[in-house]
Amino acid sequence: MSQSSIRPVLITKVLPNSIAAEVGFEPGDSIVAINGSHPRDLIDYQFLCADEILELEVLDGAGKTHVIEIEKDYDDDLGLEFETALFDGLIQCNNRCPFCFIDQQPPGKRQSLYFKDDDYRLSFLYGSYLTLTNLTQTEWDRIERMRLSPLYVSVHATEPDVRIRLLKNPRAGLILEQLRWFQERRLQIHAQVVVCPGINDGIHLERTLLDLAQFYTGDLPAVASTAVVPVGLTRFRPQEDELIEDELISVTGEKAREVIAQVQRLQEKFKHQLGSTFAWLADEWFLIAREELPPESDYGDYPQIGNGVGSIRLFLKQFQTAATQRLPKGLEIPRRGTWVVGNAVEKAFEPVVERFNAVPGLEIRMVALSSDYWGQEITVTGLLTGQDLLKGLKGKDLGEMILLPGLMLKHGDTRFLDDMTVAEVADQLNTPIIPVNGIEELIDGAVGNRE
Repeated sequence: MSQSSIRPVLITKVLPNSIAAEVGFEPGDSIVAINGSHPRDLIDYQFLCADEILELEVLDGAGKTHVIEIEKDYDDDLGLEFETALFDGLIQCNNRCPFCFIDQQPPGKRQSLYFKDDDYRLSFLYGSYLTLTNLTQTEWDRIERMRLSPLYVSVHATEPDVRIRLLKNPRAGLILEQLRWFQERRLQIHAQVVVCPGINDGIHLERTLLDLAQFYTGDLPAVASTAVVPVGLTRFRPQEDELIEDELISVTGEKAREVIAQVQRLQEKFKHQLGSTFAWLADEWFLIAREELPPESDYGDYPQIGNGVGSIRLFLKQFQTAATQRLPKGLEIPRRGTWVVGNAVEKAFEPVVERFNAVPGLEIRMVALSSDYWGQEITVTGLLTGQDLLKGLKGKDLGEMILLPGLMLKHGDTRFLDDMTVAEVADQLNTPIIPVNGIEELIDGAVGNRE
């Protein structure tokens, strides 16, 4: 992409007491160039701003161009935030995975819900997963030159024919060659394998994990960790994807127990040979199987926490610590409320409710829902929609408020995945809803410190 085709990047926030605030930057200004270079994305911006002397070409909100010189310490942050991390646009996905969640949504929703990203820059910056199937030689060269590591890669299968079949892309069969590319350049990835029963499970799953483990060598393993995740299906899946030779089906309790036993056998092998568990099972396997989660010690430093590997154990540990510090010994004014979660975590979160209700004057009821909207019997919390809440909560005694995990909502918004808003749901349930992000907000919302 030519530098002239890169748009100026819009500034949405100037941090107080920052270099940018002192210089006079304002939201609505745009950066055109830094030391003569047009940044493509946040990676370029951070790299260019590391210099001690900067010459910035800036477009103000009125459309006037300014050249600003800044002298600062090396690596000092300017204190600017932007409307997007990708200044030249999103690199979209060129696969047609039948289990892609984007394709499993109903038509007619916000256009942004249908964007399928497969962008290595979002992987580096935020840990989102990519497939490596759409990278040009220029992008491969940039990853090497800028040492963009680790990246997070959806492998799914290492056998070329199986991965091609899953991604519906002939370039998908190059995965082992691509992993060797990372190894030769001492760059790292974290891998994920989404298990689709009857397609990449059984002997194919074993082959994939053994192949990936071959890259866990040396002081900087090319494959640093692997997460094994169950496929998630909804009733909106396109009809043409109903079959890909074998039927694409949901994970049952029996299948979950089978995969758990298989991966745990391999984990013992990896611990003995590699000195690491290497491959971790997402918490969902144990929830679907109705089995006890592994102990906290099994998760090490939580290398796959973003994939739901150990997230429940970590949540429970952090909750107990925060509860000791933040929960009062009792409430002078009694308080009752409802905490809504997906039914997948109902049993796991019982200790949280017990701890809340041990506080005199506080009564928190957990309501665990499945999603009729998506057509799922077992549902993680983040997929519950406004319609699911209305169906599951209407007519119930909800107390004074509903504690709503913020991960049900679009980031920075008050909309559920079905486009209903928090205000609409609260109005129909005639009960205030308190969105909570994180453990401290959950506790504060329960005891009335956050309305």
